[in-house]
Amino acid sequence: MTTKLKKGMIGVKAWLVISKSGQSFVEEVGKHSIMKRTGLPARDLRALDPVLSYPSSILGRERAIVVNLEHIRAIITATEVLMINSNNPLIVRFVEDLQHRIAYGNATATPPQQAVAHDGNGSGDSADMTSPAYNSGDVKSKEITGENANSTMNDLVAAGPKVLPFEFRAIEACLESACRCLESETQKLEEEAYPALDELTSNISTLNLERVRQIKSRLVAISGRVQKVRDELEHLLDDDNDMAEMYLTEKLFAYAADQTSSIEEVYDGEQEVDDASVDDSKSRDDSEIYTSSKPNIEELEMLLEAYFAQIDGTLQKLSHMRDYVDDTEDFINIMLDDKQNQLLQMGVMLGASNMIINAGIVVVGLFGMNIHTAIFDGKPIQFLETVIGTCGGCVALFLVVLGWGKKKNILAI
Repeated sequence: MTTKLKKGMIGVKAWLVISKSGQSFVEEVGKHSIMKRTGLPARDLRALDPVLSYPSSILGRERAIVVNLEHIRAIITATEVLMINSNNPLIVRFVEDLQHRIAYGNATATPPQQAVAHDGNGSGDSADMTSPAYNSGDVKSKEITGENANSTMNDLVAAGPKVLPFEFRAIEACLESACRCLESETQKLEEEAYPALDELTSNISTLNLERVRQIKSRLVAISGRVQKVRDELEHLLDDDNDMAEMYLTEKLFAYAADQTSSIEEVYDGEQEVDDASVDDSKSRDDSEIYTSSKPNIEELEMLLEAYFAQIDGTLQKLSHMRDYVDDTEDFINIMLDDKQNQLLQMGVMLGASNMIINAGIVVVGLFGMNIHTAIFDGKPIQFLETVIGTCGGCVALFLVVLGWGKKKNILAI
């Protein structure tokens, strides 16, 4: 119990690690160990906390890439991918997809560094040149071996098939998983939204209105998530420096080349050569190192553009769905306005008829007064004439009111 509390206090968590060979295992690592292992600051690690809510982002750092896309929260280095261990089915599917991509990439072509390590001339000496046990007495043999390794590497790169670096395959798997998740939710929402909207236009009821309200809330939420992913990809595509920071394998190769150049400079300094030739060699080496350390971002740019087009297509679907919802709302408002106008017209007609009936009641009231007049001494036919005349006058007056209302476009009859 004390051990568990101690681990919780120092921030030890179970991390799922996918190595460059495609193997995955769970490792309990503390926060400071992760920072030392990846070179990331604490604020970048907070973006990976599932409890906190951070916007979608892809951050390129010196030795790692921080990916926060939907359910994918991972740290990508040149040799491994680290994620907080989770039983989420989406995470499990992502790990399987990443392992498949790694296995396919390793089977398609042998990485240059492995080919050099197994080469008869190289025999893995390029790794020994950067070790602390490097012996100055073996400078010449190491230099020759390094030159052979570099030439072998160049030949393999020129002749072998093009394989994405490990970090790009991991980024591709992250983007694929995030885009697939958003596309699936969008498709599911489409299957529910369009029938519900069509049913609402034919039958305006409280139940249908509540269904459409919930669909619209989901539509707004998904659109916001898709928009954030799209904006992040657009930001990366607009900034070449951010894309250049993601070439982790290129940085390792450049670092190895820099170490080899430093050893060659030590060896050249021990030889008795002309100062001018030494300066010329150093300037030439520096220029080669600078050229090799500047990666070509076209490869990553094409990868991001492909998924940018995919996520943009998903956003277009959501935009069309939102337009359909707005059109349905406008149509319903028009229908409701028409119903309201019909009710108003009925109210006008009832008001006019009530006024006419009141006019007849006034006539009846006049004749019902207890005052003797000569009309009461007449024949019974006079009573019928009075009644028929009063009713006919009321009807005529009602027709006149209706005709005036139609002429003034007050009533649509």
